[in-house]
Amino acid sequence: MEAQDLLLTTVVSVSPLINPLPRNFLPVFVKSPARTTSARRQVLTSATSLKREKDPKKRVVVTGMGLVSVFGNNVDTYYDSLLAGENGITLIDKFDASKYPIRIGGQIRGFNVDGYIEAKKEPKLDDQQWYCIVAGKKALEDASLGGDESSKINKDRAGILVGSGVGCPTKISDAVECLRNRGHQKMSPFFAPYILPSMGPALLAMDLGFMGPNYSISAACATSNFCFYAAANHIREGNVDLMIAGGVEAFLVPLAVAGFSASGALSKRNDDPKTASRPWDKDRDGFVVGEGAGVLVMESLEHAMKRDAPILAEYLGGAVNCDAYHVTSPRSDGLCVSSCIQSCLVDAGVSVEEVNYINAHATSTVNGDLAEIKALKKVFKKTTGIKMNATKSMIGHGLGAAGGLEAIATIKAIQTGWLHPTINQFNQEPGIEFDTVANRKQEHEINVAISNSFGIGGHNSVVAFSAFKP
Repeated sequence: MEAQDLLLTTVVSVSPLINPLPRNFLPVFVKSPARTTSARRQVLTSATSLKREKDPKKRVVVTGMGLVSVFGNNVDTYYDSLLAGENGITLIDKFDASKYPIRIGGQIRGFNVDGYIEAKKEPKLDDQQWYCIVAGKKALEDASLGGDESSKINKDRAGILVGSGVGCPTKISDAVECLRNRGHQKMSPFFAPYILPSMGPALLAMDLGFMGPNYSISAACATSNFCFYAAANHIREGNVDLMIAGGVEAFLVPLAVAGFSASGALSKRNDDPKTASRPWDKDRDGFVVGEGAGVLVMESLEHAMKRDAPILAEYLGGAVNCDAYHVTSPRSDGLCVSSCIQSCLVDAGVSVEEVNYINAHATSTVNGDLAEIKALKKVFKKTTGIKMNATKSMIGHGLGAAGGLEAIATIKAIQTGWLHPTINQFNQEPGIEFDTVANRKQEHEINVAISNSFGIGGHNSVVAFSAFKP
C-alpha cells in the first residue's frame, strides 16, 4: 500500500464518526457502541461490504423543506432561479454601506412574515429568528404537517435543531449603540435572551409545542450539516420521530460586514456584484456574504410511512471532524476534509463509486476552493461521470445557513434530474478535472449525492442523500 493511502486509512480510523468524542463535546454526536463497532469494521473491509441501513426505525427520510433566500421563500421558485443561472448578489441597501470597503452581498429582500409570526412578536425579534421561524413552519407545511395537520405529531417526540454560525448580530449592534448613546437604563430587557443562537429554535418550539430535543449548533460555515448529522442521530437512536433541522443566518449588518471586510476574505468587486462570486475561476478574489435559512423535516422512515408522508429524499449518512490546523485557513492538502468525506460514506453505507454528484462548499476563496478539490481527488480517484456545482456562485455564502440552502438544492437536483449551473466560470483553474456544470444547467440522473460544508476554525461536515427507494 502506498504511504499516502496508508495515511488516509489511518486518518479515517480516528475520525469523530468512529471514536467517541471528548466528554465535554455535545453528547448527541456520540454513536452507540453497536454503530461504533459497525463503522470501524466497515472502514477496515472492502467497499463491497458496505450496507445501507434497512431498519425503518433507523432509516432517515426528508419529508419537508423550507427556506428564506435571495430568491424568495418558496422552494420551487428558489430552485427554478438557480437552474436559470440567476444571480442574487446585489449592492447592500439594508444600511448605508457607501463608506465600507465591501458593499455587496446576498441580501434578503421582500421578506414577509404574514401568517407565520404574530404581529406583536415582530419588533422584539432579530432577523435571524424571523428567518428560522418562517423556514421551519414552511418546511412543516411542505411535509403536510402545517396548521391543523400538526395534530398528527407526537410533540413529545419532535425536536428542533437549527444552528447559526454568528448568532444575532442585529440585536448586538443595536444594544451597543443604545448603551453608547442612551445608557444602560435604556437597554431592552429582551437583549440577553434574544442574542442567543438557540433562541430561534426555542421560539419555534414554543409556537409549535415541540418538546423534544431543542438546541442550536454553531460550527461556522459547517453549521447546517452538523445539525443534519446530529438530528439524524437523534432519530436513529430512537429518541425522536421527527426533527426540524438546518441553519439560519442574518449577517448583513454594519458590525458583521465591517468585521469580515477587515479579515480580507471578501470579494472586492463592488462595481460588478453579479460576477463577484466565482468558485474555481482563476480570477476569484474572495467570497460574498449571504443570508437566509434552509431547513429540512427529517423523520424515521417508519414514522413517515405510518402517516403516508410525502418522501422527498433519503438522508443516507454524514460525518463531522476538524482540521485542528488554523483559525481561518484550511489545510492546503485537504487531508481532514477527505477523511470526513470517507467517514460520511461509511456512515451512509455507500461506496465511492456510487457517488455521482457533489454540491461543493466552493466559497470562491483563493485557497479554500483548491483545498476542497485536493480533498475530493483523494477520495474520488476517477472523476469521470461525477458532476459538481457551486450554489454559492449565485446566492453568496450564507455562513451557517449555507449548508441548509445547499441541501435543498441537492434534494431538488435529485428530484428533478437537473443540476443548476456554477455561474461566473470565465477562466477555470487548471486541474479541477470534475465537471463543474459551468454556466449552464445540465440534466443528470443522481445516484448518490454528497453536500460539503467546511467552516472557519477547521470545522468539516459532509452529508449524503439519494432518492428514496423502499
